[in-house]
Parts: sequence; structure tokens; C-alpha cells
Amino acid sequence: MDPRKLRNIKKAKNIAFYGIIGLLAAATLTVLIIIIGYILLNGFSHIDVEFLTQEPRKMGKEGGIFSVIIGTLYVTGVGILIATPIGIAAAIYFTEYAKEGKGVILIRFFTEILAGIPSIIFGLFGFAFFVIFLGMGWSVISGGLTLAMMVLPTLVRATEESLKTVPMSYREGSLSLGATKWQMITGVILPCCKPGILTGLILGIGRAIGESAAIMLTVGGSLRVPTSLFDSTRTMAVHLYTLASEGLSQEKTYATAALLILIVLVINGAANLISSKLGGSNGN
Repeated sequence: MDPRKLRNIKKAKNIAFYGIIGLLAAATLTVLIIIIGYILLNGFSHIDVEFLTQEPRKMGKEGGIFSVIIGTLYVTGVGILIATPIGIAAAIYFTEYAKEGKGVILIRFFTEILAGIPSIIFGLFGFAFFVIFLGMGWSVISGGLTLAMMVLPTLVRATEESLKTVPMSYREGSLSLGATKWQMITGVILPCCKPGILTGLILGIGRAIGESAAIMLTVGGSLRVPTSLFDSTRTMAVHLYTLASEGLSQEKTYATAALLILIVLVINGAANLISSKLGGSNGN
């Protein structure tokens, strides 16, 4: 075959391939925009000061969602505070201390399995272990511990991959200057991994905020503002599910969904901004 014709055929195939990829990406983005836009358009008009500052009345049919917002932040905060140090410590151990062997491979294997377990399974375990066996009842601490187990694989994996991107010369140079291994990790390695660790943390927060099945079985559904770790509460995802499934108020349902989307968008936007600044400062 003529080399010119062969090049034209390859060029046409590349154009067709990139065209298909572009169409699929555009279709995905269009669907996402339609879903988010529809919810925001129907819900944003119902978000006002009263909705944000008043507590729910008549099971959420009237009033606002102030206690629900506080409950969401409370449960998510407890889960992230528990999971973050454990996840980072586990990743440091796997990357910097543990020797590759059957034990480490087995732990990584089970960590991957843990990341793929449905949330309802975590909820059933949290209900059986934290709520019933340990006697914590439906409470913030039961839900926080359950969420910590759910986001832990994400934090471990993201931190571990970030640690692996640090050049070995950084470690060797630090140790050659007389630093201990712990000083090398805390003073050299971890500062270089801030963007990656933050990314894993944000992914964990996003999953925790949007979780409903595990929360219903461990936190309960109280509409009061929690005053301690052993109080029951309700998160925005659970409140949204309750409003939608029981048909209490279509306006409150769309408003809650819109506010939940806005919170996730703000968190992701702030995370990307912080991550880019940290990445830029590390590069400098």
C-alpha cells in the first residue's frame, strides 16, 4: 500500500477515535450538568435564611434544616478525625517501614476489598457492633466510627500512592545529613505529599457527607441538635431520603438536595484550590 494512503488511514482512525472519546465525554458532562442544574434550579429558590436557621417541624415538612446541617457536620467531622490519623499512619507504615511480603500483600488485598464493600454492609456491622454490642446506641459516635471504616481505604490508598511519588533521592539525602527515619518522614516526605493526602481526605469527606444507608442504621434519625457524641441526630443525606421517600415536602426535598450539592461543590473547589497552592509551593 502507498505510504501516503497508509498515513491518511491512520490519521483518519485517530480523528475518529478522538471524536468518539470527545462525544462520550461531552455526553457525560451534559448528563451531569442536566442533573445538577435541574436540582439547583428547583431547590435554590427555596433556600432562604429561615430554611438555614430554623429546625425541622412536622418531620421536616415545615421549618428548616439547621439541626440537620449541624448533625451532618458533627458526624462527618467525627468520622474524618478518627480515620485521618489511622489512614496516614497505615500508609506510612506500608510505604516506609513494612517489607514486601505475604503479610503486607494480604493486608493491601483486604484494604482493596474493604473499599468495594457496599455501604449497607458497613451499616449492618456498625449497628451490630457499635450500637448493640458496645452499647453506644444510635449516636454520633456510632455513625462516626462506621464512616471512619468506610473512608479509611480511600485515605490509605491516596496517601500511599502520594508517598510513592516522592523521589528516593529525597530520602537518601535526608538520611545522609543525619536525620532519623522519623525526622525524614515528617520533615521531608509528608510535606511533599500534602496535595495527595488532601485529595484522599476530600474524597473521604465527599463519601461521608453523601452517605445515607450506613448512617440510618447507626446514627438514627433524631431532628434535634446533638449536644454530645452519644446523641442521635440526622444527616442531610438521610433527611433527603426521608423527605423524598415519604413525600413530605417536594420543596424541602429539592432545597435539601441543592444545599447538599452546593456544600460538596464548595468543599471540592476549596480542596482543588488548596491542593494547587500546596503543589505550587512545593514546586518552588
